[in-house]
Amino acid sequence: MRYFTLINLIFGLFFIVSSCSYKQDHLLLERNAADTTVQTTIAKISNYKIKPQDVLQITNVQNNKTIVDLTAGVAGATTAAAANAGSDTYQVEEDGTIALTGLGRVKIGGMTRVEARTHIEDLYRKGPLKDPLLELKIISLKATILGEVATPGSVPLTKDGTTIIDIIAKAGGLTNKADEKTVKIVRGGQAHPKTDIINLSDVRSLNDPRAVVQNDDIIVIAQNKTAVRNEKLQDFSIVVQPILLVFNTALIIFTLARK
Repeated sequence: MRYFTLINLIFGLFFIVSSCSYKQDHLLLERNAADTTVQTTIAKISNYKIKPQDVLQITNVQNNKTIVDLTAGVAGATTAAAANAGSDTYQVEEDGTIALTGLGRVKIGGMTRVEARTHIEDLYRKGPLKDPLLELKIISLKATILGEVATPGSVPLTKDGTTIIDIIAKAGGLTNKADEKTVKIVRGGQAHPKTDIINLSDVRSLNDPRAVVQNDDIIVIAQNKTAVRNEKLQDFSIVVQPILLVFNTALIIFTLARK
């Protein structure tokens, strides 16, 4: 009998250990899958294609001079390129080109940020500059954050893989009225709007691909239940106070009239 009980105990322990191992492996697979999805989302944003009206910032990482300064005196600078003198920002025209000193109009529409940077570096390397090392940012990409943050408004997306946490930090952080459990993200534009809810109080939200911000996203931080309740009480108090004042005044008049 004892031998039979011992065998049952051993099998029971083996089952528990196996079950725990399976759960750990399952959670690990889920985490790896989430990480892969996040990386895929970031890669998708990194592959953003430059469009007309986008504004680019192109700087030389080797020193503080702009492209105009570096190519000063180079023949072939167009009038349109000269208009950018003293500036390192360039707006993409409707034909997908930007005007660069020493090169004229360069077509970059439809390219990714990295493709455009490499293309411009190659053109300068063949022409007026020796071993150019440029940095190109699309500074017109932005997201909007509203609600319970210190400074609501538009936030530029200057790096790939910007998350909601990054946007909140740039907006000065959450207020004490914020509901971090139901953060709304509206994306897809006017044509295909879609709303997602992110629970920032859950650590797993850090691996949620929806938390990676995309161009023109609208992030809404609502009030928490306590703040909503206090606001309702305050509104009720504002409505009731005049009524109580009138009632007290009438009571005083009635009391004085009876004397």
